[in-house]
Amino acid sequence: MNSDANWAEVARQFQETLGASMQKAVAAMSGTSTPLPPVVPTVLMQGLPNTMEALPALQFDPAKMLEIQQAYIKDASTLWNNGLSPQSESASASTDRRFASEAWHTNPLSHFSASAYMLNSQALMGMADAVEGDEKTKARVRFAVEQWLAAAAPSNFLALNAEAQQKAIDTKGQSIAQGLQNLMHDMRQGHVSMTDESNFEVGKNVATTEGSVVFENAYFQLLEYKPLTAKVYEKPLLLVPPCINKFYILDLQPANSLIRYAVEQGHRTFVVSWRNPDESMQDKTWDDYIENAAIEAIKVTREITGAQTINALGFCVGGTILATALAVLAARGEKPVSSVTFLTSLLDFSDTGILDIFIDETAVKFREMQMGQGGLLKGQDLASTFSFLRPNDLVWNYVVGNYLKGETPPPFDLLYWNSDSTNLPGPFYAWYLRNTYFENNLIKRGKLKVCGQQVDLSTLDMPAYIYGSREDHIVPIQGAYASTQVLKGPKRFVMGASGHIAGVINPPAKKKRSYWTSDKLKPTHEAWLTGATEHPGSWWTDWSAWLKRQAGKQIAAPKTYGSRKYKAIEPAPGRYVKVKA
Repeated sequence: MNSDANWAEVARQFQETLGASMQKAVAAMSGTSTPLPPVVPTVLMQGLPNTMEALPALQFDPAKMLEIQQAYIKDASTLWNNGLSPQSESASASTDRRFASEAWHTNPLSHFSASAYMLNSQALMGMADAVEGDEKTKARVRFAVEQWLAAAAPSNFLALNAEAQQKAIDTKGQSIAQGLQNLMHDMRQGHVSMTDESNFEVGKNVATTEGSVVFENAYFQLLEYKPLTAKVYEKPLLLVPPCINKFYILDLQPANSLIRYAVEQGHRTFVVSWRNPDESMQDKTWDDYIENAAIEAIKVTREITGAQTINALGFCVGGTILATALAVLAARGEKPVSSVTFLTSLLDFSDTGILDIFIDETAVKFREMQMGQGGLLKGQDLASTFSFLRPNDLVWNYVVGNYLKGETPPPFDLLYWNSDSTNLPGPFYAWYLRNTYFENNLIKRGKLKVCGQQVDLSTLDMPAYIYGSREDHIVPIQGAYASTQVLKGPKRFVMGASGHIAGVINPPAKKKRSYWTSDKLKPTHEAWLTGATEHPGSWWTDWSAWLKRQAGKQIAAPKTYGSRKYKAIEPAPGRYVKVKA
């Protein structure tokens, strides 16, 4: 490996392994032996159906490759000279939490395998960064290498995992027996357990804020919550959560429930609880969801409360749905929402982060052919895809703990919710892929016709509160901020710490994290951040103060749910949220 020819051979072998490595990773993501083409970064694939593109010849930056080669030879020589000595130290291995336990350092073979793995990982990631080409190709190469490296870690194999071996000895084999039981359990349920799901039940110890279902149709149930104050604001608050997840991420436990917090602040609160689609909904479209769900929920909320206008909140895809519905209503000459809140939502899909590597014409066409006219996107497919965006944290960590160590993951409400997946109607999903992630048509004035109306987001001129999470890998902070350049009314942008979910679900009582504000909007997030002020604690208090200014005067809280026309149907959280995918 000390010659240019040998190093070129390594580069060639690296290129040849990319397709197969990605194929295995996607197979794991889909739970099948045949990868799902629309999830695959197509530019990396070889030997797949004709719908996929061939793997291009990869070119590497010669200067970077020389630097990688020299560093690799030096570090590999040091590692080899130290041999299997348990006293030898690899800084990268000792700081990686997968190899942090004492067992990895006292077992010579495991210590050597961890050190060699970290050395090779560093070289392979360096080679991925040395690939020359457009940004999308480089991102796809990097993602493929990351997936392969995550799967190939010695910690994932009992024969090399010193910590799991030590536990087997200490428990006289009980950890292995329990690991097999855990494996069989997860095979029966169809996904890797991230938490002890037996500890949770929707309506019993999650989604417990008191309320009632006051309306339902084939798409959603509308929940109204019992006031916790003697007076409420005259303008009710309607929350539209993402339809790719269940609404109770906003109502996990009383201590971290955004819904309960809104009720405690004096808002008469309504929430859309999406139906988990089955075969009867396989032909439903984006238009159907806008007309029969978002617009219908706005209408019913107004009719129940008698309010001329309401305040509305959209979370993630729920924000995209809400914005589309408001644009349709504006085109009809209606403006029933007086203020809007967008939490980690995309309106401008110019920057979609890591998800962009999955989207191209081939992938979109495949989905359109597969389910554009009917079918269901299974919830577990979506859940697996999102998990593999952070494979070490959300996949292999649980594989090692559950199966090699025989551990039962501790109860965690957020991870229980994360495993409670939902399906999507195929036509809805195919439309969404093409018109948002691929073609970014929502921000193109008059480009789209939804529910018979030309969509123009610039007509949304009501006050808007826009929140983004700094470390969000689903809705990058730049993508969340881009909404400030789309909406035309008064706007407030706030950035919170942490990621897509943990940044949003951050109750003030926990006194965790921080958030940033600035009264001056700039063209880009980077420019905005230079003038932003950091505040300790939760952004919820900032949002609450803003929302109260939009909510009107206070009136006596209602004594009953619904109205004469809309009677209480059943207690919250209702039937729809309890249906499993």
